[in-house]
Amino acid sequence: MTPTTLLLARHGQTVWHAENRYAGVSDVALTDTGRDQAEALGRWAAAHPVDAVWTSPLSRAAATAEPACRALGLVPRREPGLRECDFGVLEGRTLAEFAADDPAAAEAFCVDPVAHPFPGAEDPRAAAARGGAALHRIAAAHPGGRVLVVAHNTLLRLVLCSLLRIPLSEYRRVLPRLRNAALTELRIDGGQTALLSLNVPSCC
Repeated sequence: MTPTTLLLARHGQTVWHAENRYAGVSDVALTDTGRDQAEALGRWAAAHPVDAVWTSPLSRAAATAEPACRALGLVPRREPGLRECDFGVLEGRTLAEFAADDPAAAEAFCVDPVAHPFPGAEDPRAAAARGGAALHRIAAAHPGGRVLVVAHNTLLRLVLCSLLRIPLSEYRRVLPRLRNAALTELRIDGGQTALLSLNVPSCC
């Protein structure tokens, strides 16, 4: 199988992320800063063309990908498996707000976010599996190609740990955050994944 290069980007800043609120499956809009980050990603794409652009079905990811698609004359393709994790009772809230209501549950999450996800949240192992399967489908659809994939912070961190065989419980420690509109480059060759770069700002 010919290796495929995937360029993973987190969407731009949203109105909730500016306050460090969990967005998850909630469909929240980009801020002006987020739209500027999307335009920077578009300029990056114009200078580093890709063969295809895939996005999460959530509007913040699609809006972040739009300038790149416009620059390259590409139609974005949606992949449901790239949606962000559902954060249950944390949707729209900060971790500090949750800790004030339920300090024991917040502490358990911080110690091991996979064994102790937020109440009502998606199982992080299931999220990693669906996200990893989505990336493999995209890679298989573009053998030997370069593909921009716009998705989400927690999902991408879980998937990176899964593909690189890092314990999922370590995702918050090993990958504290992916910067908005920054790029992480993977090479997928069948069942093998190589990390070529991590969290590189698209403005550079």
